[in-house]
Amino acid sequence: MRQLKLLGRDLKSFGSLWYSFVKARGYRGFNHFETGKNAVAKLLYRQRGRMVRPFVHVGMGGLIAMAVTLAPVLANSTPWVASDPWKENTPSSQIIETVSNETSTQVPNDRVRDKVVEYVIKPGDTVSGIATKFGIDSDTIRWENNLTSVDDISPKEKLRILPVSGVSHKVGRGETVYSVAKKYQANAQSIVDFPFNTFADDETFALSVGQSLIVPDGKKPNEIPWSPTLYVVQVTPNAGSVSATGQFVWPMGGSITQRYTWFHGGIDIATAIGTPIVAADAGRVIVAGWPDNTGYGNRVMIDHGNGYITLYGHMSKISVSSGQTVKRGDQIGLEGSTGRSTGPHLHFEIRRGSTPTNPMEYLK
Repeated sequence: MRQLKLLGRDLKSFGSLWYSFVKARGYRGFNHFETGKNAVAKLLYRQRGRMVRPFVHVGMGGLIAMAVTLAPVLANSTPWVASDPWKENTPSSQIIETVSNETSTQVPNDRVRDKVVEYVIKPGDTVSGIATKFGIDSDTIRWENNLTSVDDISPKEKLRILPVSGVSHKVGRGETVYSVAKKYQANAQSIVDFPFNTFADDETFALSVGQSLIVPDGKKPNEIPWSPTLYVVQVTPNAGSVSATGQFVWPMGGSITQRYTWFHGGIDIATAIGTPIVAADAGRVIVAGWPDNTGYGNRVMIDHGNGYITLYGHMSKISVSSGQTVKRGDQIGLEGSTGRSTGPHLHFEIRRGSTPTNPMEYLK
């Protein structure tokens, strides 16, 4: 028992001495740290921030060096990041495939074409068949490849295929969107709306000399088309004020200057600026104005409550407010040229949910 008491007293004395030692050492180290910190702070303050940038650069360099050192270790110890994702094959997005030791071009089904592609002619191919395969007309292939007749193709030769029906144009000095459109009997707005055409100035649609331009629905001058024209100017009937029936009426009278395509989600109706625009059907206004500075400009969007939404873009004046209801035929604003527009017209869309559809299939 006596020995246990002596052992307890020794342990207590040892603990007290150890605590005093650690406390003294810690206090001394803390004082050194505070002294160093104060010296650095005074130096930075005295230099009025001149040493901050080198200090930060040194710190960032140290972090980068640590990351470079540890990255291989972490990658090797983490199996799910060890593989190289760029080496995985994506067959659905490939253009060229090999079949029976022959190379042929296949049309990608999962994305739209944003540039001119080359097609290798196969035995049995025809100009009209190739045009159908790529969703363009025969004249587009003819003009792009300078064909003299429908029989002017041979197997294993290559054809240049445009992304849409029309022509490609190399911009010359002094040319504008309007002069190019006039040359090819096309609509300047469709050139602007084609998403893969670029401009030196997006506000004025200025062109750069030598750039390639896609002219949708363009026609080569002084040549008789092989295929029926797809660009037809129509005159719409005047819209009246009628009761809601679940069918859509024309929002405005005028000429259809651009039709519905995959890159243009509606139709363009052009007439004198300031022409009244009416609601194509009854519903609730969900957008009225230019809330996001996008190419639609001043616009009205109406939710018809049956899964359909209509959009009216480029308006000069809006006569309704968001949240109110309108009857079919009620005036909602005036035609204009706000937003991404080359001249007065109404851009009109009918959306099923969030997906644009062809308005010509619904208008009465």
